[in-house]
Amino acid sequence: MEALLIRKTLRVPALSPETAAPGDGTAAARRLDTALLSAGFTLSADLLTHLSGFAPEAVTRLGKSVLKAVRALVGGHVEHNVYFRDFPAAVPDTMEFWLGLARELLVTPEQPLNLLELPGYGRYHHSHEEMAAAHELFLDMATDRVTVLHLGGTPDEEAAALYLALAASTVPLNAEDLYDLRLLAQTLVDAPVPEAVPVRENKAVVNRERILRGLPPLADTVTDVLRAACALSDGDVTLLEPTRFRPFRRAERRALLSALDAVVAADEDRLADVARHRERWKRLGERLHPHEHPRWPLAGEVFAVARGSRTVRTLAARIEDSLSTGDTTGALSLLGRAPGTLLRSVDRLARLGTPGLLDAVRAAAPRASGRVLLSLREHFADRAEPGGPRLFVNRDCRPWVLPDPLPPLDPGLVGELCAILDAEIAARLPRIPLLVYQPGLLDLALGLSQKGTAAGFGVLHRGSVSAVNGELLRFFAHWRESSRSTDFDLSALLLDDDFASVGWLSFTDLERYGGAHSGDIVGAPSGASEFIDVDLGRIEARYVMPQVHVYSGEGFAEVAESFFGYMERSAEQEGLPFEPRTVRVRSDVRGSGRVALPVVFARGDDGSWTARWLHLFLRGEPGFNTVEGNAAPASLMVRAELGKARLRMRYLLGLLRGNGTEVRPWDPDVPVEEPVTWVGLEVPDGLPEGSRAYGLARLGELVPE
Repeated sequence: MEALLIRKTLRVPALSPETAAPGDGTAAARRLDTALLSAGFTLSADLLTHLSGFAPEAVTRLGKSVLKAVRALVGGHVEHNVYFRDFPAAVPDTMEFWLGLARELLVTPEQPLNLLELPGYGRYHHSHEEMAAAHELFLDMATDRVTVLHLGGTPDEEAAALYLALAASTVPLNAEDLYDLRLLAQTLVDAPVPEAVPVRENKAVVNRERILRGLPPLADTVTDVLRAACALSDGDVTLLEPTRFRPFRRAERRALLSALDAVVAADEDRLADVARHRERWKRLGERLHPHEHPRWPLAGEVFAVARGSRTVRTLAARIEDSLSTGDTTGALSLLGRAPGTLLRSVDRLARLGTPGLLDAVRAAAPRASGRVLLSLREHFADRAEPGGPRLFVNRDCRPWVLPDPLPPLDPGLVGELCAILDAEIAARLPRIPLLVYQPGLLDLALGLSQKGTAAGFGVLHRGSVSAVNGELLRFFAHWRESSRSTDFDLSALLLDDDFASVGWLSFTDLERYGGAHSGDIVGAPSGASEFIDVDLGRIEARYVMPQVHVYSGEGFAEVAESFFGYMERSAEQEGLPFEPRTVRVRSDVRGSGRVALPVVFARGDDGSWTARWLHLFLRGEPGFNTVEGNAAPASLMVRAELGKARLRMRYLLGLLRGNGTEVRPWDPDVPVEEPVTWVGLEVPDGLPEGSRAYGLARLGELVPE
């Protein structure tokens, strides 16, 4: 639990006299602070003072947990070895390297060359200790990352607060956060149960605990009840995978059936939702026995629809009927009953010249979720320049690109629609007297869903842009196979101004273009790492796109562990190939495709570099994926993403400023005397008492409900 809390909040749960003896832990606390610096972390002043008041043994015990948690956060929990012991120095020429190995095999013209059969190829020739001994000591620099760990409340208080924050999220959570929410809900038996949960999957996890405690589930659709049944059976609440429903206790059956009855009683049209998951409803009916509970007759209608003995036309079908006959007024009237669906249909209705559209949007906006409002607002921004390639990404982060088939919209109509949306979004934002923001925050994309965002450290939402500092970028990929030999390959595709390939860095091209590859590892029973160094002053490309390929063996979702990241370094720092304090980003790689495209780096006209997050997975081939083989689709995805308009944090800050909030950039050298609302990537030390801080993990809370 301590590791989970530290990983999610960058806060260390406070010690208490009930769990730790008081004493003088000053020396132990300072030793912990020194050890943390090796991983790029430090204790806040309050946390250092707090730990100093407890016995050294208690501080040491907690310190071991803290250090273990933060090292895992940046990928320092494993030993990162390299194939070429002296990397980034002494990387051989690719052809000389292969020919040297081939000579050992005595390859003849009649015998084709197979790299995997070359003696010793792709396997470490030295231990991690031998590799470490070959490198000079790492030199600290002022530009190295230092992330502050803050003092939290008691472990119970911190766990309850995190549970409530995840449950009340206004955006869908990624797989890791949803798992953590489930773990917290199951662990915190006495935690408060939220009364309002905006996101359906989160609601299912909360409903599981409500039902187990004898409380009625939160449900306004029949699918909410289906998800709750999946949660009670420890199944998939996203409904992507089938769930084997367990036998339910009588009290659980009563809770689910009464909830179904109440939902249908409130709106019988909700029965139309049953058809989307007909087979699941049939299986659930076998467990709930609705015929045994005549006091909830409307619940039985749900299963009648599932069996096909009752037919209910969906609202969508009725709307399509109206539109197919040109009755846009009738369609708009039907859509008025579903404000979210109406807003998602605005582009289509606008192209059909639907009369009364502005009034309908004005009436629907207050009844729609903030996420829907922001999605439509972003859609209009992306429609400003039609004609280019359009990027679409599904919930598995699998992309596809199509030419823009939509005709342009009337600019005057779009302007009025945007004004309606801006006014409604602004009205939902909190009233803040003074907001101070970290300058790098402005180009972060609004995270309207975390489903496509990988877990890790320093990971931003798709489309977010951040500055790159330092002379060198060092990419790293690490994986550990689960049950069979697995070969992942780290590569970097180099593109010119027109997104055409100018080359790559990979195991097939070890050192060129101002970069170097650490060498190919073809198996990872105990874990394996590959690195790529890129000299930003010498690289011969406009765009650098690191990639991770499944060459053979298990996929990204099958291996025991898989992550990607990058470090910002200077050439004179020396040190090991992996130095935790230089890690800017560590991102899990857990997708359904065979080629991962985490991020792309772009050089500006002034020579500066920025990173733009992709979070994409290409299908690839079942085996033997290479950077050269996937260059064309990868470059197409980058071009489409870079051309896509995104709503960014600067948009929200602009609305807050229009609401009367004083908004100013954070300057760490200028002290702030009064409490502020601080927004940025990493919460600094020393904010005035009473301030509210939103770090990277809490930025989603700014998305209005």
